[in-house]
Amino acid sequence: MSRRGRRSHGAALALCAVVAVALLAGCQQAEQDGGTAAEEPRREPRGHLVTTVVTERAPVSTQHERPGTLRLRRVVRLYAEEEGRIEQLEVFEGDRVARGELLVRLEDDVLRAELDKTRATLAQERLDLKRFQDLAKRNAASQDDLAQARTALALAEADLKLLEIRLADTRITAPFAGVITERLAEPGDFVTKNTQLLTLADPDSLAAEVYVSELVLPHISEGDPARIRIDALGSRRFAGEILRIHPTLSEANRQAEVEIRFETIPDGARAGQFVRAELATAAVERLLVPFRALRQDRDGQFVWVMDAEGQAARRPVRTGIRIADQVEILEGIESGARVVTRGFLGIAEGKKLTRVDDDAGPAIATPDATPEDVDSMP
Repeated sequence: MSRRGRRSHGAALALCAVVAVALLAGCQQAEQDGGTAAEEPRREPRGHLVTTVVTERAPVSTQHERPGTLRLRRVVRLYAEEEGRIEQLEVFEGDRVARGELLVRLEDDVLRAELDKTRATLAQERLDLKRFQDLAKRNAASQDDLAQARTALALAEADLKLLEIRLADTRITAPFAGVITERLAEPGDFVTKNTQLLTLADPDSLAAEVYVSELVLPHISEGDPARIRIDALGSRRFAGEILRIHPTLSEANRQAEVEIRFETIPDGARAGQFVRAELATAAVERLLVPFRALRQDRDGQFVWVMDAEGQAARRPVRTGIRIADQVEILEGIESGARVVTRGFLGIAEGKKLTRVDDDAGPAIATPDATPEDVDSMP
């Protein structure tokens, strides 16, 4: 072999040695990398992040504020029961009157004259009856004559009683102690029968009238305490109680009228003033969820729950009354259900869920949840 051939052969051997060393190093590095990958545990994909609350039934007493108006429950309209000219009418709107106090007097001259005539007729009929009785004892008068005399006396007595009643009707007195709210005639006016002259109201009958929903009515009753605020008198609330619950509901809004009376009627309270009444219902077992957990679509209201397998499930519900930031669930879920309250964006039926936090308790630590995840949840 020539010198040149020997040099080429040596160079080829050197190149093969370098390649072999490189391949060996690569295999060792691959083994090391493969060992590290085999030792690292596989990372499980995390579920959809949500916050939840566990539902439970609890006795709840609710407060309801209803607008209303002050009304006088006892109001009497006084009418003329006889015709005649008004001779006396000295009371005005706002005047307080006592029970039995004379309010109106009509002229009665004609009636008194008729009364005197009837009294004279009555006296004569009594004499005639006595005379016929004496004659009948001597058989000088028939029984028919005696019967006619008795009938005439009875008619005269009836006429006298009728005139006495009519004469009393010319004087109108207060049927109870109260306040004059209307004066519709003046002295000297000639009035006919059934003409309204005055309106008398009992100030102690002042009460608040409010309208209450049919959902609340089953949980209140007569005698329940209430508080009344009169806007015209400031922010003070006055103690009261439910006096009467009307038996019928309005077909327009399904509400019934409720009357509330004051324990002590405040100074300055007047009929027609706007009021706000606070009613407290009796404690009732209710299933409540946060209002934000309630969803709505074209099929109606529903909530998302986390089932036993940790998956999302859609539950249609029927709701009752709303209490502050919570709403009552009447149908659809039971006590103990885990209801989703946040994290609705991207949620779907059967999707795996991961609880980040519980609204009704301390945070639950999960390896995949971070504070930044909670802050970014819808």
